[in-house]
Amino acid sequence: MNSEIVIAMYRPYDSSNDAAMKELIRQHNTTLRVEELITDRPSVLMQSQDGTFIEVFEWLPGAAKAAHEHPAIQKIWKRMEEIGEFAPLISLPEAEGKFPHFKPVDGVVT
Repeated sequence: MNSEIVIAMYRPYDSSNDAAMKELIRQHNTTLRVEELITDRPSVLMQSQDGTFIEVFEWLPGAAKAAHEHPAIQKIWKRMEEIGEFAPLISLPEAEGKFPHFKPVDGVVT
């Protein structure tokens, strides 16, 4: 099994949750790295015009399944679901375009 690139999308229920969601994304990315679930490839965080945060990172082989059983990751995902939803790629307004553009969000993920 090879590594896989994932596009994870987190849509806060309203913009007042943006700072909290960014902090959870930071914790998520840091925990994935500490627990050696993702590769050393730099992660990217961006935001769509509807406020959805898009995190792009690379799972190590088998790590996506392991994350679903990891208590620390589960705790972060649960907290994310309290202030927002996991959005599908097709729900982004930019998904309609041929070359979607997003706002970069710096200083959150590595």
